[in-house]
Amino acid sequence: MTVGSQVKGCYSSIKSIESSLEILANKVQDEQAEQTFKMVENIISEIKRDLHNQVIELSKQEPQY
Repeated sequence: MTVGSQVKGCYSSIKSIESSLEILANKVQDEQAEQTFKMVENIISEIKRDLHNQVIELSKQEPQY
């Protein structure tokens, strides 16, 4: 498995985690828990953006991937 494919796999996992956190934030009735889910979702979103940029960069370096 190449680094590019591992980063793409990680990016997909992060997207799934982000979606799960959004669902949990919308379902939970406790306001503090909702804020916590949203805060973590924002952190995950930043990581997702960084990974997306890394996927683009790796694609430029290794176009076959």
